Amino acid sequence: MAAELERVAEWAGSRQAMASASAAYERAAQLTADPALRARRLIGAAQRASEAGQDERCGALADQVPQPLQDPGMAADFARVRAVVELGFGSPARAARILAEGADATAAERPDKLPVLLTDAVHAAFATGDAALIAQIAARAPALPVLAVPSHAFADTAATRREDGDAAADGDAAADGVSAAPAAPAASAVPTVSAVPAVPAVPAASAVSAVSAVSAVSAVSAVSNARQALAELVAACDRTEVSLMDRLMTGHYCHLLADHATAHRVASAAVAHCRDRGAGGWLPTTLHLLAQVELALGRRDDARSHATEALRLADYYDLHHRVAHLRALLAVLAAARGEEDRTRELADRALEYTRPRGVGRGTSDALWALGLLDLGSGQGQRALDRLAAARDAAGHPLMARHLLPDLVEAAVRAGRPERAQAPAEALAACADALRQPAIGAQSRRCRALIGPDTRAEEHYLAALDLHPADDGFERARTELLYGEWLRRQRRKLDARDRLRAALERFDRVGARPWVRRARTELRAAGGHHDPALAADSPIARLSPQEREVVRLAATGATNREIATQLLLSPRTVGHHLYRAFPKLGIGSRTHLAGLLGG
Repeated sequence: MAAELERVAEWAGSRQAMASASAAYERAAQLTADPALRARRLIGAAQRASEAGQDERCGALADQVPQPLQDPGMAADFARVRAVVELGFGSPARAARILAEGADATAAERPDKLPVLLTDAVHAAFATGDAALIAQIAARAPALPVLAVPSHAFADTAATRREDGDAAADGDAAADGVSAAPAAPAASAVPTVSAVPAVPAVPAASAVSAVSAVSAVSAVSAVSNARQALAELVAACDRTEVSLMDRLMTGHYCHLLADHATAHRVASAAVAHCRDRGAGGWLPTTLHLLAQVELALGRRDDARSHATEALRLADYYDLHHRVAHLRALLAVLAAARGEEDRTRELADRALEYTRPRGVGRGTSDALWALGLLDLGSGQGQRALDRLAAARDAAGHPLMARHLLPDLVEAAVRAGRPERAQAPAEALAACADALRQPAIGAQSRRCRALIGPDTRAEEHYLAALDLHPADDGFERARTELLYGEWLRRQRRKLDARDRLRAALERFDRVGARPWVRRARTELRAAGGHHDPALAADSPIARLSPQEREVVRLAATGATNREIATQLLLSPRTVGHHLYRAFPKLGIGSRTHLAGLLGG
């Protein structure tokens, strides 16, 4: 009977009924007296439960596996099961360590298990934002095609651990260069598994120093080798039937190296794979990757749609780790639209999960969302603080690349140009190595922001030439900054053209805070695009300079931040507000937002 149930499980699994397969394996195990055979069937049940999105059940089945496991192949499969539970509810660094140690233990007798164990380990390590951990795992088998990309891309970090991690290393971890970390918080709904070895410390944002330009140049020096290795992976995905994990990691690598067009094709195929084969447990993960790539391509509506679907599925399956990532991504999308309450709710809930568990990538995305929200509303210093923390949580320059342009602009807006230099140079190094037009456009825009005025126009025009046509938001941001620069150069006619173009693009993508900024600059340049300037509007009673000061103050900007943006002194800003309040019939700046409609 047990053997027949196992055959039913294999039949159900081949026909995409993973939950049914898991149940059949479990029943077969219950009818099996032999410990080794019972262990094999329980592991099979746990694996199918994971693929069906039943991670809690996967953990419960893992706890029933008889120990110790004498068969190396079975031990390798058991390590994968344990890692699924740890990644789903606990520490991604711990999950990576479980898999890496499983690979070390079984490599000699079962080398065929090495690729899948180490690929899973790299996938878990990517969630931490710890490039050194990723590199150390990849270094175990750098000849494997799926490990060659991170082996090259993060080669500069392989032999280096952060100081905090080194200080925390225990004897066992120090032996292989990996530091220890405290256990992730327990969740009452999560089934326990066997004790887990020490794991690498995932740095808190406050403990990680800012990335210097020198380290950035070093970090991308091996990108050309990584791109060559990636080309082989992409070709394999195109011509053969590869595993879902290989396809997923290929998509991640394409995204990492900014080949977003290829990443979109690979991610779309991974989503189709899950839909076609009933791998519901993996569908939220593949949809998450697809949404990330669509955001990078400027396809924000598509990204929002896929991320929303993925969040619904992840929540349904109780995939808490993926839920946190998706909340952070949706917060980024909401921030660009100025949806303040939604941004803060999504980001705060994501951070509640990611921070205590060392999910560095999720923490970085949530902080990026909050920083982008502040940047759009003119809160330069607060944006700078949050974006710097997001950059630190992301760790490696390649993994922080997407938020470097925002960090540079925030530093300039906050009147701290010295803090813009390092991220601008890190971005320039990435642009030189990656050779992707979108990254080049962002880099040239940042060079215009921090460089001398004599070369600013050259950089702005180069950026506009490089921007992909379908990324309206990023192009509009360059138009806005270029228009602001033209106005400061007293070239108001030229400024109006750029600012109108920026306003129209922001309006099309629904980026409300950026629409307001573009309107403010357009009015300062003598343009008229705002119905609020009707003769009966209170703001029409103000002088042009008073209007710009008042509109920025209404966003919550401080006098210093307003002064930095409008090239005035804080005292002059205060004087304009003092003169404006009586004309508007109000007594303080707290009434401005209501008067001006937000």
